[in-house]
Amino acid sequence: MIIAIDGPAASGKGTLSKRIAAELGLAHLDTGSLYRAVGVAVLRAGKDPADAAVAAQVARALRPEDGILADPELRSDEAAQAASKVAVVPEVRSALLDFQRTFAAVPPAGAPGAVLDGRDIGTVVCPDAAAKLFVTASVEVRAERRLKELRERGIPAIPSDVLEDMKARDARDSQRAVAPLKPADDAFVLDTSAMNPEQAFAAALAYIGSKTGLGPKR
Repeated sequence: MIIAIDGPAASGKGTLSKRIAAELGLAHLDTGSLYRAVGVAVLRAGKDPADAAVAAQVARALRPEDGILADPELRSDEAAQAASKVAVVPEVRSALLDFQRTFAAVPPAGAPGAVLDGRDIGTVVCPDAAAKLFVTASVEVRAERRLKELRERGIPAIPSDVLEDMKARDARDSQRAVAPLKPADDAFVLDTSAMNPEQAFAAALAYIGSKTGLGPKR
């Protein structure tokens, strides 16, 4: 049982995916962490994440047991920007594709299925997923959410800069030649602009239940 959840930055898909996986007793993979890990590793090597050759080399060396996948720095805005840059490199995407598909096909700890969230799960990684969601919100709402998150972490941020960074990242993700960010043709588009987390969770669960028959494992 594979559930694919895609969406742009700060749409809430990560938090939603983890909660859905826990509720349904499925394994969870934040595929963005793989790209963030590559981006951070490139930065730590003193290189440019936009350097395709370096990014590809790092991606090919990435292993599931690598400590960097759990590194708190992966949640930083710098890591997010680096991830967006390495994600446009075809060789990087190819190197990480097998990792994601293996996780989906053989979830860890004997889980009966997996929830994968990212940018191209429903379109490229798992096009045959039993349920596909595309979680989104207006760029203004997403920038507001990111600003709140940064300030809660004590990171100074200017609202106009956060908004412009969000727009630039959206453009980069949606216009890349390989696996651009877009809903799968058969995905349920969940716009959370006017929703609170509970409403988004309820809507997502209802859709998944209608497609798979899965319910809470409580």
